[in-house]
Amino acid sequence: MPLVDSHCHLDFPDFAEELDQVVARAHAAGVAKMVTISTRVRRFDAIKAIAERFDSVWCSVGTHCQNAHEELDISADDLARLAEHPRCVAIGEAGLDYHYDLSPRDAQEEGFRRHIAAARMTGLPLVIHARDADEDVARILEEETARGPFPMVLHCFSSGAELARRGLACGAYLSFSGILTFKTAETIREVAAFAPEDRILVETDAPYLAPLPYRGKRNEPAYTAKTAAVLAKVRGVSDDEIARITTDNFHRLFAKVPR
Repeated sequence: MPLVDSHCHLDFPDFAEELDQVVARAHAAGVAKMVTISTRVRRFDAIKAIAERFDSVWCSVGTHCQNAHEELDISADDLARLAEHPRCVAIGEAGLDYHYDLSPRDAQEEGFRRHIAAARMTGLPLVIHARDADEDVARILEEETARGPFPMVLHCFSSGAELARRGLACGAYLSFSGILTFKTAETIREVAAFAPEDRILVETDAPYLAPLPYRGKRNEPAYTAKTAAVLAKVRGVSDDEIARITTDNFHRLFAKVPR
């Protein structure tokens, strides 16, 4: 059963010199589909060009919370309009990052809520970034879900069990990255063990967070299988079964991607 890398950044300079080879290695490793995730709307032309170039690559549109203050002129309507592109299958990534605090927190929250509005308008899943901001992310998700549901995934899940539970209660999926394989990530493995079977995904967040045994090196979509193998072990199922589960879940959430 093929895997899906639900979150990577193929437009980043790390891949510029060998993008064809990176995609080919992903296919060879059993990764049939990839979603390259937007961090700046003003780079959307470059992102969608990659999705147009490769049949196996799709994309999102959005502004990373670390860049939120740079793109507050972009409305939810703008995001929804850009998301009409046939290769665009998600909104984001957006959310809150209090670890680096590269964007003012009020700008991050404003951007986050705009992306939520766009996800609600389009029905496309919101890709959520959450780092050292669990309480505020949970609060915003609960407030916004009360206004009307929207599809969402807490990507690269590296938060506490409380955000996992509150996010799941709002309808969120949880996506696990190479962090799941790290020796120090026992809390993340505990979340991966209790998360409902129909709400789990795998990703790389490439070029970041390469799983063991590649930790510290450039990550790439081919390494999705390393994270999936650890997720399978944590949940007590076979590698083939975790591929089936996560791929089925991906298509349920990213419903615009054909099977």
